[in-house]
Amino acid sequence: MKQFFFTFLLFCCLANAQQQPTLDYYLPQNSTYNKNIPTPKSIFHFELGEMHTDHTQVALYMNEVAKASDRISIETTGYTFENKPLQLLTISSPKNLANIDAILKRHQAVTDPGADNSDLSDLPIIVYLGYSIHGNESSGTGAAIALAYYLAAAESPELEKTLEKTIILLDPCFNPDGLQRFSTWVNSSKSTHLVTDPNDREFNEMWPKGRFNHYWFDMNRDWLPAQLPESQARIRTYRKWLPNLLCDFHEMGTNATYFFQPGEPSRTNPLTPELNQILTRKIAGYHAKALDKIGSSYFIEKNYDDFYYGKGSSYPDINGSIGILFEQGSSRGHAQESTNGILTFPFTIRNQFTTSLSSLQAAYEMRKELLEYQRDFYIKAKNDSKKSKTKAYVFGDEKDATRVNELAKILNQHKIEMFKLKEDITINKKKFDKNLSYIIPVEQQNTKLINAIFDRQTKFKDSLFYDISTWSFDLAFNLNFEGMNSLSQAGTKYEASAKMGFVSKKSNIGYLIEWTDYESPKLLNQILSKNLRIRTTKQPFTHNGKTFSYGSLFLPVQNQEMDSDEIFNYLNKIISQYAIEITGVETGFTEGINLGNPNFITLTQPKVAMVVGQGVDASDAGEIWHLFDQKAAMPLTKINIEQLQNVDLSRYSTLLLANGNYSGFSTKAITKIEQWIQNGGTLIAYQDAIKWLNDSKFIDLTFKTIKSEAKEVSFEQADDYKGAQLISGAIFETKLDLSHPINFGMPRNTMPIFRNTSIIIEPNKNSYNNPIQYTKNPLISGYISKQNLELLKGTVPFQSIKKGEGKIIVFTDNTNFRAFWLGTEKLLWNAIFFSKLM
Repeated sequence: MKQFFFTFLLFCCLANAQQQPTLDYYLPQNSTYNKNIPTPKSIFHFELGEMHTDHTQVALYMNEVAKASDRISIETTGYTFENKPLQLLTISSPKNLANIDAILKRHQAVTDPGADNSDLSDLPIIVYLGYSIHGNESSGTGAAIALAYYLAAAESPELEKTLEKTIILLDPCFNPDGLQRFSTWVNSSKSTHLVTDPNDREFNEMWPKGRFNHYWFDMNRDWLPAQLPESQARIRTYRKWLPNLLCDFHEMGTNATYFFQPGEPSRTNPLTPELNQILTRKIAGYHAKALDKIGSSYFIEKNYDDFYYGKGSSYPDINGSIGILFEQGSSRGHAQESTNGILTFPFTIRNQFTTSLSSLQAAYEMRKELLEYQRDFYIKAKNDSKKSKTKAYVFGDEKDATRVNELAKILNQHKIEMFKLKEDITINKKKFDKNLSYIIPVEQQNTKLINAIFDRQTKFKDSLFYDISTWSFDLAFNLNFEGMNSLSQAGTKYEASAKMGFVSKKSNIGYLIEWTDYESPKLLNQILSKNLRIRTTKQPFTHNGKTFSYGSLFLPVQNQEMDSDEIFNYLNKIISQYAIEITGVETGFTEGINLGNPNFITLTQPKVAMVVGQGVDASDAGEIWHLFDQKAAMPLTKINIEQLQNVDLSRYSTLLLANGNYSGFSTKAITKIEQWIQNGGTLIAYQDAIKWLNDSKFIDLTFKTIKSEAKEVSFEQADDYKGAQLISGAIFETKLDLSHPINFGMPRNTMPIFRNTSIIIEPNKNSYNNPIQYTKNPLISGYISKQNLELLKGTVPFQSIKKGEGKIIVFTDNTNFRAFWLGTEKLLWNAIFFSKLM
């Protein structure tokens, strides 16, 4: 009887899941609707939620609804890597849209402590609503479609009042490339009679899934680094409008309900004002009331936090705004069984739409509070900066213009003011070249954001983090960075400068290139692609009083496929793309070693492949792909893990294993890799791939393991206790042997390294095999337990193991983290170009 009842209940749920709601299911019923505004069905030819809309359909609908409504203007703010448009709808009353420039100018003045902001009574509030930055969290974009229709078509006194006092910035899809990938998957896997079994193909996307953008980045971590075109478009919009409220709509696990902020109180970044969280909690009351009305369950202050400022919901918190994260339990398809019943795609859209409306209601009713909060935030920031003994920060490098300018470019995107140095200076034994350094005044509009970008913390209220615990940009770029007690050395304002590389003079002997610039690997590969013979030095030498360090390149003129004139002309043609000097030499009789010395080793152009597919960390692999394709203009072959056994590996000099689980390799593939290494191939592995190599007997490393006993820890506290043993993104100091090829081109004999794994390798018994080693007091910034810190001291994040004629090179952590850890990216290039020297 019980079995019959369960079967009957499941049948009823399935029958209900098959019934597709109409547009009325989502919309408030206290309004009439303008029939001249196109409905989603009139454009898609299916009801909203019946299928997953792809980005082409979303873009088409937004253009059509904007064309039909005098409440909406639309613009394209940028394009994705796949050339899909990034749309922004500005929605308000027709009167406001007609005066939008004046409103923008007045709103911008709210953040200027010098402006008269005593009366904000007539100023509209700015609300930025952004959806589906993770492409497979598509209920957000579904809600954006419903919202665009509602705001254009609804005819009610309440909405008209809201529009009179509100400027809505509607970003219907933060991640068009990911949404397109996901919608194609679920729609092509959908059954006419919906299958709700979680084991069905519809709910189990193929690698790399639709969460990520084209290069498999998690773009919700890119608000601060701003390395991607989608992020740069968002930041331009944000910095232009400085919204009072930003709402960021996501999804979480299918068995969850609905979350909105505030998050875990103990994990709020201490730089965030207390009032920010008070206002966030007040806004939460609006969401609770709205969800109660439609009977949806929800929770706050659990799982999620407001610590890392590189997320959409936390970036506003350090910019005088309120950021709100929304997380909806995901159907991950059209209808799926869950612990809360059958979760349908329309149901998830309705929840997201409902909290979109409650966000607008909160902004409208709290308009004065939120505007005054933003005004006072910037007034306090200015007053605090005036009191600070530190009047400026200076950052720079001795020889690498590219890393300096790349950091300056990021700061400029965030509207942080900078100045050039008047002259060379030295602070705390750190040299700052006037041409390779910038000064950041502390007293400026975005002083709080400056603190956040360069912040270092080692003490925390909580030992758990939803994301990383530190991200100091000067450390990420491995630049010199110091505070200054005056602005006396500030010169002209920062302007993005064109790259001005040059060839010093024509030579019939050869050309020298230092390996110190960030783009030296790109230049080397470009020269090698022309079949030009080029060598690198294992010893420093001096030419005309200038020291060329380990790894410097020598391009001889004689016995090349090009003659001396062709080489000179080619170098002159390409060098304008770089900030590098190519030095023409008049003699090979250099000091230290001569240019014909056997310590100059001939290099060959690498042919690199990377294993991808099920088990591989898509983000880590994507960061490598992006590094090759976008930053170095180098081809990278991506080979699926199941395909490798059929690939001729002799085509490649280097094979990369990003972080991941490689148990999917067949016996045939493993044998093939072993033989390829024995024949001279270089295998480079990261993080968990090291464990697989060790378990598979490719290498024999000794790991230090975390041994901790839970004492006086209750069952309720067990998860928190276990989480506290993780290394959740912290920065550590290492000491370097600059003579080792893995460190060629590094500016100093110490280097900050980002670590977010618990893989700890014992040093090799031979000191020369430990060219990168954690110092005795390695923690610079971020959280690590005392036990882990003790374990880490003196261990190594890198090892190179010889196997036959080849090498296995391992890194415990991702040296290319989120594409902005430029300070350690050269380690990978050194492993690729110089592995034969190790």
